[in-house]
Amino acid sequence: MSKVKILVVEDEVIIADNICDALDGLGYKALEPAINYTEAILRIEEEKPDIAILDIQLSGKKTGIDIAKKIKESYNFPFIFLTSNSDAFTVNLAKEVMPPAYLVKPFSKDELYTSIEIALHNFSKKIGEVDTENLIIKDSLFVKDKGSYSKIHFDDILYLKSSHVYIEIVLKSNKKMVVRTSLNDILEKLNDNFVRVHRGFIINTKYLSQITQTSVKILSEEIPIGKKYKEDIVKRINLI
Repeated sequence: MSKVKILVVEDEVIIADNICDALDGLGYKALEPAINYTEAILRIEEEKPDIAILDIQLSGKKTGIDIAKKIKESYNFPFIFLTSNSDAFTVNLAKEVMPPAYLVKPFSKDELYTSIEIALHNFSKKIGEVDTENLIIKDSLFVKDKGSYSKIHFDDILYLKSSHVYIEIVLKSNKKMVVRTSLNDILEKLNDNFVRVHRGFIINTKYLSQITQTSVKILSEEIPIGKKYKEDIVKRINLI
């Protein structure tokens, strides 16, 4: 589990630093800001942010809109447009790349937080969100934790256990996260490594160490197999 990483692309250093400070205060991880297109792409390649805040107007030939186009073409993660101009021409330019959210300077900390929430939600709808509190984006689950989102990579999940209307997510680090959703709903959003083995359990087959007539082991943890799921898990294991 890790904090959501946010890249700020802003050529006014003081504004960039203020945004980064606000992001840190909201519980997110602000990366070292970039001031132009070249720096932004380099930072994306190196840091792999979960979301970006892009000033539309940047020094140099390429703008924040050019960065947004590159993100959509090559990296596929959500972004927020930031601008001091809310005129029709600027808005129409921004609409061309369909930003998940839009933020106009000057803005408050609450408006920044809301824009991030909207961007994550709007982007996740293209891929399929779990519910209003927990989002699936690419190969990660974004879970609401103390007001902000925490990121759980699929590869960090050992198994998921149902408990009434909640699910307990057990991680490699031995940490556990509780989310409000159902096993059926979340299984549709996870990747092919995950399979249901019991009415109360989904396992990550990447960590499957043993299978018997009545149970499987995920590393050293024994998980029961339900009769109706046994055939499916055996088929899946034969394919691995």
